[in-house]
Amino acid sequence: MTSKHFLFLFFFIFCFSSFPSHARFITGRPSPTGLVSDGISTVKNLPYLLLKPPVSAEESCEQSYGFLPCTTTVLGNMFLIIVYGYLMYLAATYLSYGSELLLEILGPGLVGGLLLPMLGALPDAMLILVSGLSGTAETAQSQVSVGMGLLAGSTVLLLTVIWGSCIIVGRCDLHDSVAIDGTNTKESGVSTDIWTCYAARIMAISVIPFLIVQLPQALSSTSGRHLAVLIALIISLLMLISYCVYQVFQPWIQRRRIAFAKHKHVISGILRHLKKHALGRLLTDDGEPDTEIIRKLFETLDENHDGGLSPSELRALIIGIRFEEIDLDQDDAVSKVIADFDTSRDNLVQEDEFVEGIMKWINEAKQTGGAYLESNAGTFKFIDHFHQARSEEQSDEVVENVENPRWISIKAVLMLLLGTLIAAAFADPLVDAVDNLSEATSIPSFFISFIALPLATSSSEAVSAIIFASRKKQRTASLTFSELYGAVTMNNVLCLSVFLALVYIRGLTWDFSSEVLVILIVCIVMGAFASFRTTFPLWTCSVAYILYPFSLGLVYVLDYVLGWS
Repeated sequence: MTSKHFLFLFFFIFCFSSFPSHARFITGRPSPTGLVSDGISTVKNLPYLLLKPPVSAEESCEQSYGFLPCTTTVLGNMFLIIVYGYLMYLAATYLSYGSELLLEILGPGLVGGLLLPMLGALPDAMLILVSGLSGTAETAQSQVSVGMGLLAGSTVLLLTVIWGSCIIVGRCDLHDSVAIDGTNTKESGVSTDIWTCYAARIMAISVIPFLIVQLPQALSSTSGRHLAVLIALIISLLMLISYCVYQVFQPWIQRRRIAFAKHKHVISGILRHLKKHALGRLLTDDGEPDTEIIRKLFETLDENHDGGLSPSELRALIIGIRFEEIDLDQDDAVSKVIADFDTSRDNLVQEDEFVEGIMKWINEAKQTGGAYLESNAGTFKFIDHFHQARSEEQSDEVVENVENPRWISIKAVLMLLLGTLIAAAFADPLVDAVDNLSEATSIPSFFISFIALPLATSSSEAVSAIIFASRKKQRTASLTFSELYGAVTMNNVLCLSVFLALVYIRGLTWDFSSEVLVILIVCIVMGAFASFRTTFPLWTCSVAYILYPFSLGLVYVLDYVLGWS
């Protein structure tokens, strides 16, 4: 955890932890002005101010754990949702980094196939769990719609807004229905490989428990609903176990998950090397990439002055870079630089290609590392922040000869524990804040959780996906969409299993037909879309974007116009 995160937690606990307080309401006899007192009253007997007995604030809102703040105001609850949402975002980030570090040590295998996929979905599962554990069955029935909103909202957000954004930022020119890497001058789109289609098919199959639990409603039967929940729960758990075991014996999904981080580590290592040894300054005073410095570097590397950098000349740039915690040789790094920079595909990096490539790397580091002015050097520290974050990610092969494996293992376990503790501690207050905001605004809690909660639990994953897709390569596009489909699959099996278990054990009523219909429509449409094609023209993003407001509108019409709920 960085120092700014510690400061944030300290500030929150110190300033916003509160204890039960008491107040009195002011009442009085009627006055002509309608005021309690205007200082000049025409009433003969001047009215005294009457105070009602003390009323505890706990009667209007209940403090989580007896000391965390609560409020009944709209702005107050919006603030609490932002604060608790940020803490859940931190939990998701730590769980993600810890999982990747653990994979670096263990590689694809039993732990990577069984444990780590569940850790990625832990914040969502924790929020769903606490939404149905609070108070009596009547209270749980009311609050469990928060969990359903998160489940539906997370799935819909990933397959609509994030999916469509990845198409836009990752689009390349289409030639014979195939995207050409690194180009964007005419009709454009995105191409993926066949393995991405397999991931989409697995995602589509994972909606089977939703179909099972909806059968009694489809048949207008009330007697079999509780049994349908139990059967759906068993099927969902079996599918979860099968999916994890499949990853153990077919580790291509794990390798893709690890590969999602590898390219960024190469970028951070080279940028840090340039900043430290080659350039001294990568940016101008206004924080933009310094093209003059980058062109001078190109001239230095171009030993034969033929206007292009060959693999041997690029190797001079790579020499001396120590790719920490990762077994990556110089030839591998050179090939990745050429693949990223050489848009003309002539196995040479021209000057304009080199400048554009370095600028793209710098901008990516700025987006993910954060800009912090370094007054004494006139440059920015975001490259160090970017490198530190990328050092917690690893290659798409089983990593061997890892330096300090014991320390990395301890670090991974600590990050996993920290993420789990934060998620467990602040999931319940976040659900309470959503429920209180719903009461204050009369907006159903489903819609609030549908829109707001996925931004907390999925934002890190979403930003990573969009940035990675912007590299405009078939490989990076394939990895990006595979990650999205994998995240939705875990929602459909792990998070749904938690939700079904709550409904069955607590004897709640299954009354989520419209919400389940939305999940089915989005998963089946996008799953069918991605299962049988590997090229997605630019217009396909409009289909994904339309599905998001369509989902919200459909739930509203079915529940509040047609009375499904």
